[in-house]
Amino acid sequence: MRYIFSIVALLSIICLSARTLGAAESDEITAQFSVEKMTCATCPISVRKAMERVDGVKNVEVDLETKMATVIFDASVTTASDISNAATDVGFPATEVIKE
Repeated sequence: MRYIFSIVALLSIICLSARTLGAAESDEITAQFSVEKMTCATCPISVRKAMERVDGVKNVEVDLETKMATVIFDASVTTASDISNAATDVGFPATEVIKE
């Protein structure tokens, strides 16, 4: 029984190490986008799906009320411009909000 717990613990450590190394190699960025023309509850779903289809995008949250999208992406794979273009291409013009 101890042998099984030892193997499980070792595998957990290996998995965590692999995740940590992968995260260190990526260039994760969080960007916010102002999204136009969202008028109903299904609009944010369309925007989210379009942005998620861009390679390198890790997470997308779209808020209908504020008309904002928050996207976490790997900057070594894609750009904020590619992500905003994806939303624009499905009918929802998006512009990156630059914080000063």
